[in-house]
Amino acid sequence: MRVSGNPAVISLIELALSEDLSRGDITTEATVSSKATATGDFVAREKIVVCGLDVAAEVCARVGGGELTFSRHIEDGVIANKGDVIATVSGSAALILQAERVSLNFLQRLCGVATQAHTYAQKIVDYPCAVVDTRKTTPGWRYLEKQAVLCGGAKNHRFDLSGGVLIKDNHIAAVGSVADTIVAARKIAPHGLKIEVEVTNEAEFESALSAGADIVLLDNMTPAQVASLVPKAKAKGVVVEVSGGITLETIEDYAKAGADVISSGALTHSVRAVDIGLDFRG
Repeated sequence: MRVSGNPAVISLIELALSEDLSRGDITTEATVSSKATATGDFVAREKIVVCGLDVAAEVCARVGGGELTFSRHIEDGVIANKGDVIATVSGSAALILQAERVSLNFLQRLCGVATQAHTYAQKIVDYPCAVVDTRKTTPGWRYLEKQAVLCGGAKNHRFDLSGGVLIKDNHIAAVGSVADTIVAARKIAPHGLKIEVEVTNEAEFESALSAGADIVLLDNMTPAQVASLVPKAKAKGVVVEVSGGITLETIEDYAKAGADVISSGALTHSVRAVDIGLDFRG
């Protein structure tokens, strides 16, 4: 995960530190000697996929100003079990305390996304199908959350609105029809850029195929509906993506139905922050 030189990530870290430290740390200033040193371990308190250690290291570096040493014990993308020490920070006790909450906030969220992505990806690991994220990310966190998805073994959909042509229901409503929207997109799309169209029923699906869509996104359809449409798409070399309400309980059904890609906002938009603690050694 690239942190150094990434302005979006650095700005996010600076904002988080400003939220927490701009007015000082009254408790630490009142109780901990500026000369005291400590070593703290970042400990997984449940089974997780590790992600975000570079971000935590950058937080400690910015708070510590060279006075804190951050050591990784597990690489991003690796599973850590309950009780595993994933990283250690040592140096000024006061500075560690000031970096603690922000470091943990990043780690808990990013490990949560990676763990969720891993859980979804493992559900369909035996199928020729990929599970991908969406743009339903926390504002300002998109780069980090999409990197966490990769750490978990899932894949990324487009990063932003310039990342691909994806015609959705409101585009079609604004233009008038599926076919007319595809024609308009094809006129300005760069050579080699695929045209993807979201459809919600069989009539729209047939129109998308006839108009030359490269990818059809079957939105909020049942696995049975997907299975009935897949052969027609495959016969024309069209990629089939499915989306809309995909859960851990249903994702395998969609893979069995023949989907090439399953997109799920659940990889990022409603992830639970995992339990990680920073424990000072006695």
